[in-house]
Parts: sequence; structure tokens; C-alpha cells
Amino acid sequence: MFEDTTGKSFAPAARRPSVQTRHVATACDPATARGLLAEMAAIPAAPGPVRPVQPLALYGAGNLGRLARDHLRAVGEKIVVVADRNADRVANQADWAGIPVLHPDEIEAGFKQRAMLAVSVVTCAYAPLEAELHADGWGCVVPFYDVAEHFRAGHPLSNGWFAEPFGSADLAGIAAALDGWSDDVSRAHHLQFLAWRRLRQEWNFDGAPVTVDDRFFIPEVLAGLGPDEVFLDGGAHHGSVTLRFLAEARQGFGSVIAIEPDAGNRAELETTLARLPAAVRTRIGVIDALLDSDVRLQPFHSGLGYASQIAASGSDTRRTGTIDGLGLAPGFVKLHLEGGELAALRGGVETLRTHRPLVAATVYHDADGVHATAGWLMANLTDHRFLFRLHSWCGTGAVVYAIPNERVPG
Repeated sequence: MFEDTTGKSFAPAARRPSVQTRHVATACDPATARGLLAEMAAIPAAPGPVRPVQPLALYGAGNLGRLARDHLRAVGEKIVVVADRNADRVANQADWAGIPVLHPDEIEAGFKQRAMLAVSVVTCAYAPLEAELHADGWGCVVPFYDVAEHFRAGHPLSNGWFAEPFGSADLAGIAAALDGWSDDVSRAHHLQFLAWRRLRQEWNFDGAPVTVDDRFFIPEVLAGLGPDEVFLDGGAHHGSVTLRFLAEARQGFGSVIAIEPDAGNRAELETTLARLPAAVRTRIGVIDALLDSDVRLQPFHSGLGYASQIAASGSDTRRTGTIDGLGLAPGFVKLHLEGGELAALRGGVETLRTHRPLVAATVYHDADGVHATAGWLMANLTDHRFLFRLHSWCGTGAVVYAIPNERVPG
């Protein structure tokens, strides 16, 4: 049984308001979507970022849990314990050396009432999990990204941003995007995304499930992939998306250009690619480039793993480049740039118009995801289908897709 042995006396962490849910049973056609948007705009704003208090515990020891661990270390916050229902599988991993990882049942009830529990899980709906954790005895439960948002001045991890109240320009831009999506699922997912960002509410729509296993490779993308595609993997990190592309390109592929500006990530990427057969590896190029709208000097915050990015907090100054400047003819462009996606798209407009690739761009790292990125794509690309999909919860995993009509089967 885990007990806090620091010897410190902590007041119980204040309980946060529970996340509200809403179930929408009707199809999300344009008129319905506009009505729901008007309702959303009239609801008071959500509470803001969460200032952490000690003792601080994490729920979830997966990929996001490791990111949360690194973030909290960087900002000087101690993690007292990690609760994970699969603790027996992960507790002895080197990643968690020095931090106890325990099944929730092994943590004493008094600690659960004193601690703040930061949830580092986005692969399931948050509200039911929050309710389950409260029922299990935890007094204060918060999303980890809401805690991370408290430290944005010194650390650029930005997945916890809160959307400002919608002004008239925002409402017009969002409404135009809702009209421009090519299916009801896109409108539902866009509104679900906005409800979390604007209200910290979970809106769930019939017929529009969140799919966690097909990020960047939704059925519409797979149907549009042809033989000998050139794949531009913008923000390649350690290569997981490149590997997925290789697995999905059953008709063969032309080449892969993996772009990764962070030196540590790029070293891991090279290690990943070195395991591939030589005939495959020789068709994959790795480029150290920082994609942007123009060639200019920008501050770069490196060494943050997933979260390395252009940011004022960065101590490195890098010269950026553009997709157009690469001189490529891609058939599929994926961008996951921690908020730099819209700038990279602007710097690739001629490539996108000339070569008409499939496009998949994340939109959950900053407020460009409210409507600006979708609006730019819809204004600058003709004869395309535009889709919005959620691939995880808590306003994350949001990806916009642009699919040329000639790549839509039959």
C-alpha cells in the first residue's frame, strides 16, 4: 500500500468542477451545426489553466505519461506516484526509475484525497474516466494538459490551450468551415473539438466516433493512395508515421522524405530507419529542416521530444525553410509541427496546387485549429474534399484532411 512518506503535511487539493457531457443524437448537417455553434458561443467560458499543487500524482504511464513526466521535471514539479492499471507491466521499465508506478488499488485512500491527480490519458473519453476516478476515492482530478498550460511562459507544450470567446470574425470563420466540410462526421468532430477548447465540455455525436488507430491514415486517405507515392513526413519524430506509411503502401511507394529539425529526435529516427531492409532504407531521405511560411530566422526550442518546436522560449536560432523550397513532387503530405502547420502549408502552396497531394495536418496545438487552418485550405485548394477527424480525446488528435477529388474512388 502506497503512502506519501515525504513527511510534509498537505491540505487536500481543491476539487475541480466535473467535466460536463452532452449527447447529440441528430445528424450534424450544416444547419444543425450552425445552431449548435450559436449555442456554444452563448455558454460561459471554462475554467482556465490549472496551477498544480503537491502532492502531485499522474494517472497513466503510457506515451503521454512519459511526456507528462518529462514536462513536469522540466518545470520543477515532483511526481509523487503514477497510477496505472497496467502497473505490473511498466513499473520496472527504465523510463520510470525513481518514480513508483502502482495499480490504483495499491494507493491509500488518504493520499487519494490529499493529492492532485493529473490524467495523462487521451485514448478514451475523459468525463467517464474522471467519474470513475472520483468514485475510486481521488478528490482532485484534472487533465494533465490543463496543468501544462500553467507553464506555457517557460515551456512551449501547447496541447492544453483554451479558446477565447468567439467574436464575430471567429463565428463567421467557424461557420464557413462547418459549411465547407464534406461530411457530417467532420462537422460533428469540429464541434466536439471546439466544445472542449472553448468550454471544457465533452460533446458526443451519434455516428461520429473518435477513432484512435487511424490517425493520418483514415479510409479516405488509404483509398486515395496510389503506387509510387512520394510521402513527405513533416515532423517525423522517431519515424512511427513513416513506418505506418510503408505498411499501408501495399502497391509500393516511390520515396519518403522525413523532415525532423530536432537533433535528438533525428538520431532516434535514424536508428528506426536503420532496422529496415536496405532496399527500403535507400528510398528514404532524412532532412534537417524547420518548415515555415518563409525563409527566415526563428527561435527553436529543442530537446523536448514530441514538443520540440518554433517557440520564443527556445535558445537556438534556426533558419527556416519552406515546402516549396524543397522542390519535391509529393503525393501525400503529413504535417505534425506543434502549431507550425498553417505556416508550413502557406510555404507549400505552389507544391500543393501543382502536385495535388493528399494532405493531413494536425490542428490541435494552437488556436489556428479553431478555423484558420481549415479556412486557408478551403480558400487555396480547389476540387478537394475537406474532412475533420478526431483521433483522441481532450481536444487532441485533431487532424484536417484535404483529398483531391480525382483521388476519390468512383
